[in-house]
This record gives sequence, C-alpha cells and structure tokens, in this order.
Amino acid sequence: MKIGFIGLGIMGSRMAANLQKAGHELVVYNRTKVKAEALLAAGAQWASSPAEVAGQVPVLITMLSTPEIVREVAAGADGFLDALAPGSIWVDCTTVNPSFSKEMAGLAEEKGIRFLDAPVAGTRTPAEKGELLVLVGGDADTVAECQPCFDMVGRKTIHVGANGMGSSLKMIFNYLLAQSMLAFSEAMALGQALGMEREMLFDTMLGSAVLAPFIASKRAIIESGDYDAHFPLQWMQKDVQLATVSGYEQHVAMPSGNVAKEIYMQAIQAGLGEEDFSAIFKFYNPE
Repeated sequence: MKIGFIGLGIMGSRMAANLQKAGHELVVYNRTKVKAEALLAAGAQWASSPAEVAGQVPVLITMLSTPEIVREVAAGADGFLDALAPGSIWVDCTTVNPSFSKEMAGLAEEKGIRFLDAPVAGTRTPAEKGELLVLVGGDADTVAECQPCFDMVGRKTIHVGANGMGSSLKMIFNYLLAQSMLAFSEAMALGQALGMEREMLFDTMLGSAVLAPFIASKRAIIESGDYDAHFPLQWMQKDVQLATVSGYEQHVAMPSGNVAKEIYMQAIQAGLGEEDFSAIFKFYNPE
C-alpha cells in the first residue's frame, strides 16, 4: 500500500520506518527534511508540502505535536484536506483533545474523507520495536481496513468507539502518567529531606503496591542524570493542559490536573521541556 506520513519526530519516524520495513511505499513530509533522511535513503518519496503528500496516497497518517499544528497541516495553506481524494482515509495519531478530534472528523467528512483518531500509547523504544498500543476512534469498517497498518506499528489495537474516543482514552493514559511521575518525584524529595537515601527509597518502593509500574523504567534515567527524551516533558505538559480543557468542556472539576500542568510548565521554564518527562524528578530533586 502507498501511505502518506506527515510528522517524523521521535514517534513518527519510528512508526514510519516500521511501515516501510513491512513493504509499504511511503510518501513523507516533515517541516525539517533532515528527519526524513533515513526513510528517504530506504526508498521513501519526499513531498514538498502536505498537499503534495495527499495527492498521491489513499491513506495518510499524521503524527504531530499539537492540535494547532494538526489544523495547519490539514486545513492551512497547502493543507492536505483539499488534496485527498474522496474516500481516502486520514489517520491522526497525534495526542489531542477529543473535541478537536471530533472537529477534524467533521472537516474530513465535509470532503468525503474517512477519519480515524488513533493515538498510540508507548514511548520511543516501543515505537522502534512496533510494540505500541493503538487506541482508535472511528468507523469499524475503516478501522478494519487500516488494521494491517496498525499491526505494523503496534502490539495491540483497541477500537474504543466513535471519533474522539481514541483520543479520549489516550488522554486518560497520559494524565495518569504525568500525575504518577509528579507524585513520585515529590515523595522522593520529601523522603530525602527526611534523611532517607535515594537508593533505599527506590529499592523499597519499586515493585510495591504504592508505585506505578512504569516508574521502574525511569530509574536508570534518573540515576544516570541523562534525561534523553523518550517522551519530551513539554508534550506531557501539553497533554495535561488538554485534559483540563476537556474537563472544562465536560464540567468535570480537575483541581490536581490544573496544579500539575502548572508545575510541568515551571519545569519547562526551567529549561527541561525537551528532556524526558521524567525530568520532573530533577525539577523536584536538583543535585
């Protein structure tokens, strides 16, 4: 299958590479062409704009950073929505708020384009191994048509429901990740202030019922002090912010979420935005 892929960052580049390895022909676009070099060397075709991608493919996948960028790439100057043929499929893997996904589904429907919101749970290493969890919202027949592609990037696909529901579940995933990492970092700061050694705290809490299991994977990062981004802190802040927007839209009070997004923003202002989101530990526990 010929597939368009727009957005070749940490996650998108690895997802696209797995599609390419599976034998799919890729047409790619990214704001910075250098991020496409490995794919181009392996046979992908470069497009000079989102519209140029869309004019050549029946399926287009976007994996971008924010709703604003998705809107620009889809419906701005040289956007792809006017260039996709009716009946084509747009799969948006970007983590966005559910109301935005529903809005994009509406724009696509006006053009006769089928839309799936399909954000993925997982970070850099699962993306590289094709072991992401794909969370999909949209029409069941369209999901089935795209399943071979999902199988190349993920270990499991969950069809959550109608458009917006994939984005809804991904929002909950990232909200819990952000809050768990924040609570752990704060607790470790308190424990060390009370005179306990960091190593003892790690050894005692990891594997216990009180700690989110994923935090074990962050121990090596924290102990080495190398917070090379598997999932950048700035995008985690964005996701918590979007969760609070959804809370406002649904009349759900989210006091802890509103505090969390501001703490993550303080970490961004302290220069940690491009580091892994676990760098919130460093923010709380400076050396």
